[in-house]
Amino acid sequence: MSTLLVTSYTPALGTGRGMRTYGLARALALLGPVDLLYTRFGAAVPGPEFAGVSLHEVVPRRGPARLLVAARAFATGAPWPIARGVSAELPRAARRLATSSDRVVADDPMAAVALRGLDSVVYSAHNLESAFRQDWGSRRRVEAFERRLLEHAAEVWMPTEPDAAGARALAPGATVRVVPNVVDVAAISVPPPALSNRALMVADFTYAPNREGLDFLLHEVLPHAFERAPDLQLDVAGRGLDPAPAVDPRVRLLGFVPDLAPLYAASACAVVPLLRGGGSPLKFVEALAHGRAVVATPAAAAGLAVEPGVHYLEGADGPAFAAALVDALDGAPAIAAAGRALAEREYSIEALAARLA
Repeated sequence: MSTLLVTSYTPALGTGRGMRTYGLARALALLGPVDLLYTRFGAAVPGPEFAGVSLHEVVPRRGPARLLVAARAFATGAPWPIARGVSAELPRAARRLATSSDRVVADDPMAAVALRGLDSVVYSAHNLESAFRQDWGSRRRVEAFERRLLEHAAEVWMPTEPDAAGARALAPGATVRVVPNVVDVAAISVPPPALSNRALMVADFTYAPNREGLDFLLHEVLPHAFERAPDLQLDVAGRGLDPAPAVDPRVRLLGFVPDLAPLYAASACAVVPLLRGGGSPLKFVEALAHGRAVVATPAAAAGLAVEPGVHYLEGADGPAFAAALVDALDGAPAIAAAGRALAEREYSIEALAARLA
């Protein structure tokens, strides 16, 4: 089956959004040819990882013409952060490419709005947006907008079962299925267990829930953890975090790190301290794939097929998270191995291709 995958962003890794697009593109390419149509936004050029699909770039116009398109989208109910990202050029290019494709997939809300004039478009959602997007306007407006997206789509792909359940409740007539976030598990070699007291947090800190999670980790978890393990060290890496000295010398704020493999290899465990958000945190899945024990909150694990005490260690509040973190400093080999096996079985590109087939 040939697929036209349409996104409003330049396809590149470095964000959770980009990683979901990459996983979809790679999985769909295992099933047939993929044309990836994108608007140049967020990165100047596509990442080299997308070389396996046919790339088609649209350069959106600026100025009054673009503002008029945004105003029309806003007038039809799109929240302004979505309306201003809608491109008039994207649907024209999509119509041309769709004639030779068996399936058209809109990979974000802006693309879904732009492609409303096409029939039988699949909407691949990255989250159930109305569940947490307070910055998009009133909840009623966001829910009404998302309901229209869901109802108009031939099929809706949600990253987790909780998101899918929320989508079905919001739009009972929509056809919804779970299409999880995945990573290239086969390309990740499991390093030997690290003989260290180092933990690792990796996240996109331009995303508000990740910043809140870091604050929770620094101020509510680490004081308790340092009492039990004074030699504990924490590395924090990710986009949107400026390298800076931390208050405690045992914490390193590294900023964006292009190659995370050495950090995972040097760490005994990884932490995912999310308190809210939608979708499934790809860095959770990535840590499982690296064969590292994961310490996470219930909110971080909510969208994944993981069991506490089997695939990860759980901490619901500061003291409980700290206790689980200290326990994970021995590498928790059984939990780490179970997490890697789960990543291969449920969250690999090959597993996603089988699901989409």
